[in-house]
Amino acid sequence: MDNDVSAGSTTSIVGRLALGITLLAFGLGTTKVIDGVTTADAVSLAHYVGGVALFLAGLLAFRDRDTATGTAFSALGALWFTWAVTAGGQVSDNAAGLFLLLFALVALSLALGAAGDVLGQGTYGLLCVSLVLLAVARFAGNDALGKAGGWCAVAAGAVAWYAATAVLAKWPTSLPRRAAGRGVTAAG
Repeated sequence: MDNDVSAGSTTSIVGRLALGITLLAFGLGTTKVIDGVTTADAVSLAHYVGGVALFLAGLLAFRDRDTATGTAFSALGALWFTWAVTAGGQVSDNAAGLFLLLFALVALSLALGAAGDVLGQGTYGLLCVSLVLLAVARFAGNDALGKAGGWCAVAAGAVAWYAATAVLAKWPTSLPRRAAGRGVTAAG
């Protein structure tokens, strides 16, 4: 099995753990699957872990000349920080939906830019889907779509958490490659 650990810098591990924890807390709060736990309960974690820690991880990645990781973590840190500091404020559903939609575009750019990083593409792609569902839910006032968006955030958080843990534990981070063509077998 391919055990590609190329995405294993300390900065990317810390950033993926911070993103994973934040997405899991936010997503589980949004789904309300745990009695008494809501999205509002994730605000403090999103502020410090998702906002501050993730933004700092992005700056450290830039220092290490890792532009892709620096861009991803800085942008997502800004997302979580902004969400956390405005969570209690009075904004219209349309304004909240627009905010979510704009960050869905950022997540889409990150997914498209994570070429060769299947777990990164999965994390950012699921985050994009989550943010689009949450935006549409705010525009339409539809709680069911909001819960679906929360579950996509949970899935994105689980993928980000796995990506970090896999590097630390030396688990597989990519799928094994198959031989091309019909009837072709790989010896090994």
